[in-house]
Amino acid sequence: MATDDPRTLVSTDWLAAHMGDPDLRILDASWHMPATGRDARAEYMDEHIPGARFFDIDEISDQRSALPHMAPPPEKFISRMRAMGVGDGHQVVVYDSKGVWSAPRVWWTFRLMGKMDVAVLDGGLPKWKAEGREIEDMPPIVRDRHITVQRQAHLVKDVSQVASASKLGDWQILDARSPERFRGEVEEPRPGLRSGHIPGSLNMPFPDLQNADGTMKDADALRAALTAAGVDLNRPVITSCGSGVTAAVISLALEIVGHRNHALYDGSWSEWGMYPDLKVEKG
Repeated sequence: MATDDPRTLVSTDWLAAHMGDPDLRILDASWHMPATGRDARAEYMDEHIPGARFFDIDEISDQRSALPHMAPPPEKFISRMRAMGVGDGHQVVVYDSKGVWSAPRVWWTFRLMGKMDVAVLDGGLPKWKAEGREIEDMPPIVRDRHITVQRQAHLVKDVSQVASASKLGDWQILDARSPERFRGEVEEPRPGLRSGHIPGSLNMPFPDLQNADGTMKDADALRAALTAAGVDLNRPVITSCGSGVTAAVISLALEIVGHRNHALYDGSWSEWGMYPDLKVEKG
C-alpha cells in the first residue's frame, strides 16, 4: 500500500482515524459500465461509508457533449458541490464500490477545478467492509458550503491536442484499457466504436498498477510497472482509456511516484474510436 497522502491516496486506517474531523468530506464516486445493469446511486442508498455523499459521475458532467461524462463546466461543479456541502477548506476523500476504479476520476475532477486537498481511499468500499468497519444507509444532513474553483487547463487534453501528440511524439500516451482492447482483438463495449488504439500509444492496463486486493501498489512497484510498460518518467504523459474514467488511475499512479507533468484525454476512446478520419493502430 502507498504511504498515506491526503492529496493522493489514504488508507482505511487513515480514514477511520479522521472520521470525526469537522472538515472531512467523504464522497462515494461509484460508477458502472452501462452494460452491467448496476445502479451506483441505488447501491449507495443501500450502504455507504458513514457521512458519505454520492458523486454522480454521469450527472456532474458536461451534458452538452455527446460524449459520456465529460468534465463539468466550473459553474456546474460549483453548483453541485455547494448543494452537497463540499467547499473551501474541506479535506475530501473519494471512494468507489470496486476498489480503485472510478474514484480517481473524481479525484482528477477536483484537481482540474484547482482543489488539491483530495485523496482516493485505497481499496475503496470492498476493503472498508472486509475490515468490518461501519456502514450506513442514511444520507447525511448537508449544509450549503461556499466553494471557489480555478480550472487547471493543463490537466486535460482534447482530441486535437492528442492527435498532435500522436503525430509528433512529444507526449507519451498511456492507454489504461485491457491488452485485448488495446490491440483491437475484441469489440469495444460501446457500440459504433472502432477497435484498436491511438497510434504511438502505450498500453498500461490499470489493474497492473494495483495489488491483488484492489489496493494501489507502492511507489517503487508503480515505477516498475510504468517502466515495464515502456514509460519514460522523465517525459510528459497523456492518460487515456475507454471514456476517461480508468485513465485517472494512471494519473493517480503518476502523482504517487512524483511525476507531475501529465494530463488526461477526456474524450478517450469514446471520442477517438468514433471518428473515421483519426488513424487507428492494431496489434
